[in-house]
Amino acid sequence: METLRVETIIRAPIEQCFDAARDLDLHVQSLAHTNETAIAGRTTGLIELGEEVTWRGRHFGVVQTFTSRITAFERPFYFQDSMVRGAFRSFVHDHWFAAEGDATRMTDVAVFTTPLGILGRLAEKIVLRRYMHRLLAMRAESLKRTLENCAL
Repeated sequence: METLRVETIIRAPIEQCFDAARDLDLHVQSLAHTNETAIAGRTTGLIELGEEVTWRGRHFGVVQTFTSRITAFERPFYFQDSMVRGAFRSFVHDHWFAAEGDATRMTDVAVFTTPLGILGRLAEKIVLRRYMHRLLAMRAESLKRTLENCAL
């Protein structure tokens, strides 16, 4: 099991940061290099509690699908998406938001486990930890740029 944490300070109100983080269209923009698109469930706009989205994207040169559900939701402070189907044994992503003056601290915490026993654990340590951390950081930076440079 791996736990990743990415903190980002965004000069924008907490409500805008919260909504941007659950905006499926911004998600697609932020991960354009993976050709990730929403193909089933909620596919556009702001995802809500109990809704699912299925993503298709290219990771490690392989097209993969991943379905997640919003399993916890407390606007504008917190939401959680959890894998329903996908390549991981488990994947839970917590999104935390805290107002700090005229800015918002956005904290992503992702906990994942791979299948395949010891081979999966080796992949977690050697490859996936760095790859997933980079994806989370790129996504957070994309949201930061969008929120600080444009009005939503």
